[in-house]
Amino acid sequence: MSADSNDERKKRRFLSPEKKYQIFFEAQRSDVAVAEILRREGLYATDLARIRQKVKEAALERLAVRPGARKKTVALEHYEALKRDLEEKERALAELAVEVAILRKKTNGGSWER
Repeated sequence: MSADSNDERKKRRFLSPEKKYQIFFEAQRSDVAVAEILRREGLYATDLARIRQKVKEAALERLAVRPGARKKTVALEHYEALKRDLEEKERALAELAVEVAILRKKTNGGSWER
């Protein structure tokens, strides 16, 4: 084996989602041999099995969606930032509550009249 054939073998081929779906759909048809499709696309049977599994998972996930309002999700980083912001605001509110209590004591129990 030469170095050139090793380089060609090491190259990975990335397929677009559309291409994967086309291969999946074509393999489902009974008029075309699966081996012929795999040979033409340069894939192995395990590659097709992986594509079939992903299509199945995606279909089940999509079919499980119930009609109506969807639950909104946020990224973990955004959630953590919001949580930190809330904690800072709660801390500031607690400090202000202490200041108000001190000012009320100084003004004779909250009454502004002396």
